Amino acid sequence: MTTYRKGLLIAFVGTVIWASTGIFISYLFTHYTIQPLTLSFWRALFMAAAMFAFFALTKRDVLRISREQLKFLLFYGVIILSVMNVSWTSSVQLNGASVATVLVYSSPGFTALLARPLLKEPFTLKKFLAVILSVFGCVLVAKAYTLDVWQSNWWGFVVGIFSGVAMAAYSLAGRWSAKQFTDSWTVTAYGFLFVAVTLFFTQTPASLFSLDTQYDGWLILLALALGPSIFGFGFYTMSLHYLPASTSSLIASLEPVLTAIMAIFILGESLNLIQWLGAAITVGAVVLVQSGE
Repeated sequence: MTTYRKGLLIAFVGTVIWASTGIFISYLFTHYTIQPLTLSFWRALFMAAAMFAFFALTKRDVLRISREQLKFLLFYGVIILSVMNVSWTSSVQLNGASVATVLVYSSPGFTALLARPLLKEPFTLKKFLAVILSVFGCVLVAKAYTLDVWQSNWWGFVVGIFSGVAMAAYSLAGRWSAKQFTDSWTVTAYGFLFVAVTLFFTQTPASLFSLDTQYDGWLILLALALGPSIFGFGFYTMSLHYLPASTSSLIASLEPVLTAIMAIFILGESLNLIQWLGAAITVGAVVLVQSGE
């Protein structure tokens, strides 16, 4: 297997795992009283604690960093990952899940555009067409082609677009970190440690323990962190060691499609014909961007 194909496989597996986070989060918001920032804090804390405990026992080299690397990880966790979490959850609150999903997956376009001046990645006609198809496919899957879905205020639209920029920044920073860190798990572990520290200051005692004695809710939140969150983010960051950031970002745009398909079997939701068409277009965009490589 070539390095490029290995990266494609890792990115795809990571995206499949990542897609299931939407199922967990949807279930938590539907059945329990918990705020998006509180969920993000506990998820980041559980992720960081699990990774630090695991690597401290099995592979301590992953946790060893230099002073220069610490500076980058602070910026990566406190600024990039935290802003991505806050902007995404705020967009969901302001716009609703469908519109927010479409706006955050404007990220492949921003990633492809910014990767050229920042990382010297080529921006080809094939990538341009793939970005357009990817965004269009996400619009169809999220049913954002109806006017009632887009009845959001201008500030909600700005925040939603910003969440796409933040996700693009996450992809670009992850690609840059691939040249600075031997193991991508170092970036993931420290990144979410600093996310947890940052988001802690957004909490009050009441919001922090809003699940109270609902132990099944705590178990679902723990499962979200230890399963799809760790391996979704971990594999995606790992794929950036092998792929251009723009390619990994386009593969990640399969997430809303995969989440919608999972929701059919797990949550009993359904897709109409137009949504299936959107899913096919998004998959076609990913095939297009990697064909001939």
